Amino acid sequence: MSKAKRGIFKYYMNPISLIGMLISAVSALVIVLVLALQAFMGVENPYLEMFTYLALPGGIILGGVLTYLGAWRVRKQERMHPDVELPPLPRLDFNDPQKLRLTVFFAFATVVFFAVIGVASIKGFEFTESPTFCGELCHTVMQPEYTAWKNSPHANVKCVECHVGPGAAWYVKAKISGMRQLWAVATHSWPTPIHTPIENLRPSRGTCEHCHWPQKFYAGRQKIFYHYAPNETNTPREIDMLIKIGGTPKTPNAMGIHWHIGREVHFIAGDKQRLTIPYVAVKGADGKITEYMDSSKPLTREEIGKAEKRLMDCTDCHNKPTHIYYSPGEEMDRNFASNTIDRSLPFVKKVAVELLEKPYTSTEEAVKAIDAGIKDYYAKNYPEVASKKADAIAQASERIQAIYKRNYFPKMKVKWNTYPNHIGHFYTPGCFRCHDGKHKSPEGRVISKDCKLCHDVLKQTQENIPAGQKVTDFVHPVDIGDELFKTNCSECHSAGGHDVAGGGKH
Repeated sequence: MSKAKRGIFKYYMNPISLIGMLISAVSALVIVLVLALQAFMGVENPYLEMFTYLALPGGIILGGVLTYLGAWRVRKQERMHPDVELPPLPRLDFNDPQKLRLTVFFAFATVVFFAVIGVASIKGFEFTESPTFCGELCHTVMQPEYTAWKNSPHANVKCVECHVGPGAAWYVKAKISGMRQLWAVATHSWPTPIHTPIENLRPSRGTCEHCHWPQKFYAGRQKIFYHYAPNETNTPREIDMLIKIGGTPKTPNAMGIHWHIGREVHFIAGDKQRLTIPYVAVKGADGKITEYMDSSKPLTREEIGKAEKRLMDCTDCHNKPTHIYYSPGEEMDRNFASNTIDRSLPFVKKVAVELLEKPYTSTEEAVKAIDAGIKDYYAKNYPEVASKKADAIAQASERIQAIYKRNYFPKMKVKWNTYPNHIGHFYTPGCFRCHDGKHKSPEGRVISKDCKLCHDVLKQTQENIPAGQKVTDFVHPVDIGDELFKTNCSECHSAGGHDVAGGGKH
């Protein structure tokens, strides 16, 4: 056995170990620097965070593996030398100062590296749970949904709180599902637009009801709807309405809109987006099930037996509580109500809606066309207004461009009416999917289309309603006779997002 002194440091003085130590050291240093930049300077970048917290911890581990692999390889080669006899495993003799120093060094380095990995892993977990990860990392794909979320009432609620909720089981399901989405993004194989509704979405009782307790619902809410006619004077219209939300929905005698939560309701959807519902089954308090079928398109017993029956959930009506897109007419009404667009500009609502609804190949093209279209319209048709209200026209142009950027996304083939919102019934069938007066039970019972089931008109102000006249039923801006009850609102209003002008010239 050779007694030649062989320093243990030499096992690590090889290219593989040196490269490993360099990878670990650089990875740890970058992680520490990024943490410092975020803590003291507030630096945030989704791509930097993804690389730092998801890739670099793996770099530290890879570097450690290479370090020990190189040392093991050198020691193995030395053991194969005929003049050298070494035991299979190294001996740790702490009485040897060299081995003691090396052991202390590697122990300290290991603790530091694992501490850095731990902090980075926690930050990485937080990053994958953040709206930044969901919305900005996959910018093109998620731009419509991320933009809508930022302008929604839930803008301070993280994506995962609604899409995943608490608990490990749903977290694992979400991450497994996310792998398919990452693959689609990496291979640019995502559909345009993204398909909805989301398959296997967690029921609202595991997400929404953590904040929106059914036991705390109140019975009614008074709400004023502000509208403006798309005519020359942008005439104000106002509907003061009592919305019968319905309180304590779990009680047997619950009434109002949230009556549905107090019942076990199953339905069969006629299409993927659930815009048509040909079959409804309601379980009463006595356990009896009453079936209702669309009399215009009745299903056979065989079709009912084979079809998937969905238990009605909050999201079957509140399907767009966060990713909300507004029609051009609604957006203009909101700008008039907040005085961010000058309502005295003639026909500004009508012109804006027409410009917004034109087909554009890109956002850049739309912005230029809208700006030119607004200014050209007033220069040609109202030169005096164009001269006196140039600043108001410029501001209106900017606001209308902003409307486009919030609700139109040419790259993803998404616009305000791509994803139907089932609340209400103005632009989509919504409530009238079931409450259309056509769903009948074998006993002759009908799912009513009576407006007063859900709301009462307290007051309505409109150009075709005489001043001071008491209104208890909705009055259409134009007399359309029985079509008001025979035709769904969405059949007219969903195309182009137009409101009824009710007079005026253009």
